[in-house]
Amino acid sequence: MKVVLFCGGQGMRLREFSDKIPKPMVPIGYRPIIWYIMKYYAHFGHRDFILCLGYLGDAIKNYFVNYDEYLSNDFVYSKGGHNLSLLNKDIDDWTITFADTGINTSLGERLLAVKKYLKGENCFLVNYSDVLTDLPLPEMISHFHKVDKIGMFMVTPPQRSFHVVHFDEDNEVNEISALSKSGLWVNAGYFVFKSEIFEYLRPGEDLVDNALQKLILKNELSVYPYHGTWLTMDTFKEKQMLDDMHSRGETPWEVWRERRLELVTA
Repeated sequence: MKVVLFCGGQGMRLREFSDKIPKPMVPIGYRPIIWYIMKYYAHFGHRDFILCLGYLGDAIKNYFVNYDEYLSNDFVYSKGGHNLSLLNKDIDDWTITFADTGINTSLGERLLAVKKYLKGENCFLVNYSDVLTDLPLPEMISHFHKVDKIGMFMVTPPQRSFHVVHFDEDNEVNEISALSKSGLWVNAGYFVFKSEIFEYLRPGEDLVDNALQKLILKNELSVYPYHGTWLTMDTFKEKQMLDDMHSRGETPWEVWRERRLELVTA
């Protein structure tokens, strides 16, 4: 399946970074978050990407156009530098389409703008490009085919440390509970769609507020509940947390490393 990545937002809550680079290029360790997300999909065999560019899109283009495998992988240096042999590669089997989808366009408008690049695709994947997970993607896709709906997206319990307050008409508090234990679920930003989604999306409309609402009315939308790792990068605090996790080697979103470990220990 092709993977559509929304990369055009301005990341207002990460203003310290996004004044200079787009949100998908904000680094975790020494790599931008979009690289981790693309690596996640590539690990499961989905290596054909469509990047919906907008705000500071040139920064994303330049990153990949100037990507140097020698700087990010092990290699053998011999004959005074005349021979450089890569021992492994990151993105040589990726296909990336860079599409300018506007600065202030909605997600629905961005998706419509790349419809022409999805010609012939019966199903495709979509991602917000600012969330990391260890979701077992093949299981979600298998469930998507089983329920046979036009759309499906991952949902997860909210993980921020807010509290939900219940009170009556006299403003007397009845209950206070952690948001994560409220029984609510949030849109986690990992989608699977059939091509029929475009029949429910019109110019000027949004993906969630318009198209998905129409799918609900037609009973054509399902969710995939997941309780595992789901890490957002909406704020500077969350970016620092991800950096700290990376520096400690606690990177559950790097699902490709699990396979490498299995090969080493086998």
